[in-house]
Amino acid sequence: MAAEARRGYAKGRAKRGEILDQAMALFGEAGYRGASLRVIATRCGISHPGLLHHFPTKESLLLAVLEHRDEVDGEWLDLGGATGVQRLRGFAALAELNATRRGIVELFSVVSAEATSADHPAHAYFVRRYAHSVSGAELAYVQAREEGALRDGVDPALAGAQLIALMDGLQVQWLLSDGATDMAGVLRAHLQAQLTVRL
Repeated sequence: MAAEARRGYAKGRAKRGEILDQAMALFGEAGYRGASLRVIATRCGISHPGLLHHFPTKESLLLAVLEHRDEVDGEWLDLGGATGVQRLRGFAALAELNATRRGIVELFSVVSAEATSADHPAHAYFVRRYAHSVSGAELAYVQAREEGALRDGVDPALAGAQLIALMDGLQVQWLLSDGATDMAGVLRAHLQAQLTVRL
């Protein structure tokens, strides 16, 4: 009985993961408003009610997809508690990772633009996420300064906001250039110009 329950849970987790993958792809292709739960269910080989069993609303599915992306990205940035220059290296490594996952980059770019509207279901999520991202980048610059690795005149607060804006702008350029833009290379050059040590 316990083994059957474990198999059931494992199947449920696998199906949930498949739904997140298909939703991420469709949200990236069609945007949040243009994506249909019925299409996502069909792509997963389940019924619409079957999908609603895992995610009762379209909003809950979108937020689960975005949170999943944040979990993956957080692992890249933390790097075992990385701080300062090491954490700034993590931002460049994250840009390199993003160059291997077009669907996620498309999703983020499309939905973050849509979510500037106050009535979008992910509006509050993106407000929090940007505040967290910018403050995290600022902290990395403060720590780099404490390590003696930040050039004179670089303001951590401004640099943090600029870094996040550069990353997101590079993602749009990368999408529009069909992958020709070297996101990680541009980001590394930007960071290197701000540091007194080798990135």
